[in-house]
Amino acid sequence: MNITRNNVDALNAVVTVEVNKSDYADKVQAVLTNYRKTANIPGFRKGAVPMGLIQKQYGKAVLLDEVNKLLQESLNNYLVEEKLDILGNPLPKVTDDFNWDTDDFKFEFELGLAPEFAVDLSAKTNVVKYTVVADETMLNAQIARIQKQYGKVIAKDTVAEGNDVAGIFANEARGINNRTTLDLEDLADKKAVKAILGKKVGEVVTLNTKGLFKDDHKLMDVLNIGHDDVHGLAIDVTFTIDEVIGYEPAHLDQELFDRLFGPQTVTSVDEMKAKIKEDAERQFVQQADQKYLNDVTEFLVESTKFDLPAAFLKKWIQTNGENPIAAEEAEIEYERSEKGLRYQLIEGKIMKDHNLQITFDELKDYTGGLIKQQMAQFGQMNPTEEDIQGIVARVMTNQDEVRRLSEQVMNQKMLDLFKTKVKAKNKEVNYEDFVKAMYGELKH
Repeated sequence: MNITRNNVDALNAVVTVEVNKSDYADKVQAVLTNYRKTANIPGFRKGAVPMGLIQKQYGKAVLLDEVNKLLQESLNNYLVEEKLDILGNPLPKVTDDFNWDTDDFKFEFELGLAPEFAVDLSAKTNVVKYTVVADETMLNAQIARIQKQYGKVIAKDTVAEGNDVAGIFANEARGINNRTTLDLEDLADKKAVKAILGKKVGEVVTLNTKGLFKDDHKLMDVLNIGHDDVHGLAIDVTFTIDEVIGYEPAHLDQELFDRLFGPQTVTSVDEMKAKIKEDAERQFVQQADQKYLNDVTEFLVESTKFDLPAAFLKKWIQTNGENPIAAEEAEIEYERSEKGLRYQLIEGKIMKDHNLQITFDELKDYTGGLIKQQMAQFGQMNPTEEDIQGIVARVMTNQDEVRRLSEQVMNQKMLDLFKTKVKAKNKEVNYEDFVKAMYGELKH
């Protein structure tokens, strides 16, 4: 057997595998001999079928199978030995004049080669690293929500500020008919709030959906319509009020503090604010880190320039699935997946350059930490180490879970690396401005 490679260019190559009869003849003969021992052919005793008949009936199929096995093994070994970093899988070049009736064969495979490039983490960026603080306005709003949540519910006849309003949104032409409960503070349209205030149970208000809520996803929930239908929706809907819910706020006393935080953990409004601030900002760190990771990823994809073997990859996409697809579909799929492929290559390069690896012990420790958090949410505050490790062991037997957890660990390693290497502007904001930044509405 002889394997050679012709580099078409920096991103494409053709590997030629020459298979001689001596490479496969013994294996084919061994398989046919076993077939002869077990074949049941009318007119012949088992094991006494003439080899010529076995050859005629099974020879071609066995030849194809054994040559294919030989090809796969030799090609895979060649790629490993040559340390070729390929994209997709080798694609066989089909020729019309290929002949299985000869003794020696020549096969050609197209390869898409991974590009060589450098990743400059120290380059100047426009990335902002946010620190999100819980300001006084947010803390007071949170305390008001807690007082409302733990307060006394009072049925009302007329809508006033601070009330919730239950009713039915409807638009016959769009098939909308959904009962929901509104917190008037969620409404962004001041005219809509004014239209609802003062209305009584049974009255009907007509509202326009454009800009009705601060977040279109809230509109999706109250109208019970799909994600794709809600963005930019500007229609009139009726809202029939069938219940007005008032609240007598809960007192900010020790009984409430104990219900919220445990006995004597908090003993004053100031301590309550401090606890809420601490808990909120701990969650903000996770959200800010995720945005930072996403923004650095976006920057690296945009700023790290390299070519891909696009024509090869489109051809590979055409043939990679269970059923081949048209060239036009492959083009669309390539455009959809190109950005993700670029980041996979960039991430792999960063991992190699900075020796980012995951050990089994790291993965077990991370998994154990997640399990403790989950158990704490269900009130199991002090599980034994034996219990934790038993669950970890079961999780480690699930390859899908291991893959998912490994990605999370590597994301954390990438985040830690970016924080030390990437030049980002630090900015302290309140949560409202952070949400604006998430949606691209906040200027740097």
